[in-house]
Amino acid sequence: MGRFPFPDDLIRAQQEWHDTYRALAAPRPRHSTELRRRLLLLSVRIEWHPFWSTPAGWSPAARVELRRLAAGGCQAEAA
Repeated sequence: MGRFPFPDDLIRAQQEWHDTYRALAAPRPRHSTELRRRLLLLSVRIEWHPFWSTPAGWSPAARVELRRLAAGGCQAEAA
């Protein structure tokens, strides 16, 4: 997994965030209000996850690595 021992629920939340963001970014998305609410909920869940209170989570690089790890599936699909 790399340098940071991310919990599964945090990775899953970040992946769902990416999926929701892509759905909202699509031209004329259906249910845009629900997508916006979901994006906000996931943002709060990610931001306030207990992992960020651990020594491994103190590093700003951890947040970047989480986004990169969660978006890895998106990049593989695009390639």
